[in-house]
Amino acid sequence: MSLDKKLNKILIIDFGSQFTQLIARRIREQGVFSKIVSHKKVKSKNIDNSIKGIILSGGPLNVYEINKYSFDRKIIKKEIPILGICFGHQILSKLNGGRVKQSKYREFGLVKINKKKDSILIKNFFNRENKSKVWMSHADQVSKLPKNFTVIASSQNSKFAIIENKKKKFYGVQFHPEVTHTENGKKLINNFIFLICKIKKNWSPKDQKLKLIQEVRKIVEKNKVICALSGGVDSSVVAQLLNKAIGKKLYCIFVNTGLLRKNEEMQVLKTFKKKLKINLIYVNAEKEFLRKLKNISDPEKKRKIIGNLFISIFEKYAKKIKNVKFLAQGTLYPDLIESKSVTGSQTSKIKSHHNVGGLPKKMKLKLVEPLKYLFKDEVRKLGSELNLSKEIISRHPFPGPGLAIRMPGIITKEKINILKEADFYFIQALKDQNLYNEIWQAYAALLPVKTVGVMGDNRTYEYLCLLRAITSEDGMTADFYDFKKTFIQMISNKIINNIRGINRVVYDITSKPPSTIELE
Repeated sequence: MSLDKKLNKILIIDFGSQFTQLIARRIREQGVFSKIVSHKKVKSKNIDNSIKGIILSGGPLNVYEINKYSFDRKIIKKEIPILGICFGHQILSKLNGGRVKQSKYREFGLVKINKKKDSILIKNFFNRENKSKVWMSHADQVSKLPKNFTVIASSQNSKFAIIENKKKKFYGVQFHPEVTHTENGKKLINNFIFLICKIKKNWSPKDQKLKLIQEVRKIVEKNKVICALSGGVDSSVVAQLLNKAIGKKLYCIFVNTGLLRKNEEMQVLKTFKKKLKINLIYVNAEKEFLRKLKNISDPEKKRKIIGNLFISIFEKYAKKIKNVKFLAQGTLYPDLIESKSVTGSQTSKIKSHHNVGGLPKKMKLKLVEPLKYLFKDEVRKLGSELNLSKEIISRHPFPGPGLAIRMPGIITKEKINILKEADFYFIQALKDQNLYNEIWQAYAALLPVKTVGVMGDNRTYEYLCLLRAITSEDGMTADFYDFKKTFIQMISNKIINNIRGINRVVYDITSKPPSTIELE
């Protein structure tokens, strides 16, 4: 029997929110198992005694346009506690006889809400003035309260910001308690799972490791697997996970695309072939990748070309190895969120990640993506559980397309060499100043413009280098790292003085949202 069936859990019904997995993550952080199911697939007959609470997610849908969503109404008659978040709050209200309409004033971003009444849901949630700042993201709102529901909190534009039906244990919040921007949002979720659902802790990184190993074995059976290894945190954890699960049936392929960081290929070969003793095949495809990417400037085309070329290489080596049926990738949940819907619910596409939306439609190999519901920090914890070194686990994220998406515009060998050096100096400076581990991700990018400079009384006309360093918890939201002026001056001087081809350095101070972490 799988862990899914054995463990008591919180069921999250997904209506297409980009924050749905954050809800699951908040629950897992507290040592409780949770499972996400699309609103299109969940049926009341499948809800058994292991489900101790239900959370209805947010989403881009409209409650009053009923043809756009499906939901088994019998679920709310199961006498199980329910928490509705944003759209989930609206649908819970509507199904209980309330009304929802388009808001006169939309609420996006931080909003102050005021406590109106006590509730077990909001224990230790509000400050001493009975106020709290929460993250709103809605254009619709509940306009009429359902029968037997009471108002717990309101904002200036949302009268029914928190509501409850104490007898049925139904709760609705118009905001997103799962995002880090909401003050004490974790406490509200904890109150629901522990005080209302009365579920006990039953989940740990060790449980997660065992579950993933079990799932991999079930999918792969007796077949061989190729693992796309880049040397980054994600692919390294996948490789070690599969090594534990299937041993000698695993073949890792490391492709040198010519778009790696400085000395990357030597590091990967040293770590995985010599230290971890994993089956590793090294493929130098630098000329092939650069030829295919010649004169390509569109970022989506870059990603698709890279994704397709990776697959063709893997399929070529699968033939040589023989009896290979699967390709394992280090796809994470944020990759899926930005590229497509994870559960089949409606959600917005931000960009095609080379290993998701960038893959060819027809593939001979089937995908194995054991990390696809995890965030980066969860992957690092899993890596620690799998006994990977701190050096591997603590590495900053590096995108599969590599330097191709840190070089807007066309790609040339000259620009790659310039960028490799700039990135090397930046990352080395962070390590020298003991800043590397304070930052979630940092990199240098080469912008497709040249600017006039003056060096030694002579005019220069060279590239502009952009530096980006961000802090984040999960990659879903991020803020720029606030360097001291002395560091920025030092690294700017070092890059310009040591690298021919760059005469200007800028620092990116944009958060996510509105920007993504990578440039393309």
